[in-house]
Amino acid sequence: MRQGQLPHAPRRVRVLWLPPMNETASGLLSRIESKSAIIGIVGLGYVGLPLTRAILDAGFKAIGYDIDQSKIDAIRAGKPYIHHLGQEFFDRLKSEGSFEGTTDPAALARADAILLCVPTPLGTHKEPDLSYVLGSTRLVAKTLRKGQLIVLESTTYPGTTRDEMGPILDATGLKRNKDYFLAYSPEREDPGSAGRSAAVIPKLVGGTDEVSGRIAHALYSRIVASAHLVSTAEVAESAKLLENIFRCVNIAMVNELKMVFDRMDIDIWEVIAAASTKPFGFMPFYPGPGLGGHCIPIDPFYLTWKAKEVGLPTRFIELAGEINANMPHWVVDKVQAALNDHGKAMKGADILVLGVAYKKNIDDGRETPAAEIIEFLIERGARVAYHDPHIPRFPRMRNHDIVLQSEPLTHERLAAADAVVIVTDHDAVDYAAVVRHARLVVDTRNAVRAAGVGVPAPHPAGAGPRVVGA
Repeated sequence: MRQGQLPHAPRRVRVLWLPPMNETASGLLSRIESKSAIIGIVGLGYVGLPLTRAILDAGFKAIGYDIDQSKIDAIRAGKPYIHHLGQEFFDRLKSEGSFEGTTDPAALARADAILLCVPTPLGTHKEPDLSYVLGSTRLVAKTLRKGQLIVLESTTYPGTTRDEMGPILDATGLKRNKDYFLAYSPEREDPGSAGRSAAVIPKLVGGTDEVSGRIAHALYSRIVASAHLVSTAEVAESAKLLENIFRCVNIAMVNELKMVFDRMDIDIWEVIAAASTKPFGFMPFYPGPGLGGHCIPIDPFYLTWKAKEVGLPTRFIELAGEINANMPHWVVDKVQAALNDHGKAMKGADILVLGVAYKKNIDDGRETPAAEIIEFLIERGARVAYHDPHIPRFPRMRNHDIVLQSEPLTHERLAAADAVVIVTDHDAVDYAAVVRHARLVVDTRNAVRAAGVGVPAPHPAGAGPRVVGA
């Protein structure tokens, strides 16, 4: 040691304490590590089916359960019912020896791990509706056996996995985290987005104890590219809510700014583009006609409900929900104002809505803002039709009853409409043709400019612009 040099301090080695595993846990972990475990998926919808693909790609055998016989029939026939997953995947399911689709819950007894991918909607008063979660838990409880891992994937409030599902499974007489294992791993699906399949999106995993967390983490680590283990199921449940509340609040902010800047005759899209030139401290979010999908319009209210249970208000989240929920009204007001500028009343007007999916390039209409926009237009006396290349019939929804079918998007149909309202900016639509043939376009997604369509020639004196942002 040189003069003046201090001796090295002893290196500190961090030792992570891991609880011992019993024989049941060790056996399950061994089957997962060898990929001899059979994975059950409850719910073959927009979450369960992409997850099934990742499971099969990872080399596991899978049992897919759904109460909807038409889904199982479609799988057996190789007919896509979620089109963005592609025909090739459904052909594979039809012939794949490693996959079994069924409506028989008894088949789940053969699964070593069962992943619940069921809806978590809101009730009539925006309270959490756990009927699908609890119903599927009871279904699993009927065939629960030693050595099974149960994982909830559905978005929900903190404590659901432990406090709501746990007692149902415990009532079988099996001991949680000793005979069977319980964990939470929130879905992070982004339907239709290239490069964001279930296999590559990182997964959060939290157990109802350390052993359950370790086993669930071992499973997902072999299914997806990256799995991150957190300390408890409640942390994972809360993180999923934070992800979606973050988006909900920021979307509400730009939606409110859109209305303010519109009154000032300032283009919100140009403002966002300008702010995006800052390389730090800013993340762009974009306005729209209202929130859609099964996450952003719903998930924040799961936390607001739980917060009230512990006596704390969530004013920020509730205000964001109020702003976003008002956007369909604002869109319809803009349509009416644009019609007035063209000397046309809303009553009796022929309105063609372009796009009813909740986001572009997919066939998912869950919670789409198009439903309220169409209903508000009809309430004000308009005759409404729609075109969507991905949704031939308007989807059935819990709170809306719209009986419409997609109409062909011809030049003649565009010219006949008093106004064309772009609600979903599908890439398959020729927006240059829309602007060229339509008398009036109300664009809620900036689709016309994004497509590079030039500004059309102005109308004769006294008429408003042909393309209006909303």
